Amino acid sequence: MMHRKNIVRRILPVLVAVMFCGLFFSLIQCQITISSKRQELAGVQEQLNVQLAKNEELSRSLDDGEDAIIERIARQEGYAKPNERIWVDLSGK
Repeated sequence: MMHRKNIVRRILPVLVAVMFCGLFFSLIQCQITISSKRQELAGVQEQLNVQLAKNEELSRSLDDGEDAIIERIARQEGYAKPNERIWVDLSGK
């Protein structure tokens, strides 16, 4: 009986240490996953903001009417109204 108690006293701290190491490893793994998911969330939120800005621009274009849409596309292609001066900013800002 004494021999059995002695074995339990030696094994119990080892088992507790192994469980602690396992839980610690699991905690570290969860923290890494959380950090990764937060970065992924930040990227998706940035994409959402860009898309919302595009949607707002398209909504304003639709509110302006068909002529404004045609004029905007023509200006993007480099066209201008007769006798209109076009100023181009070459500073890159």
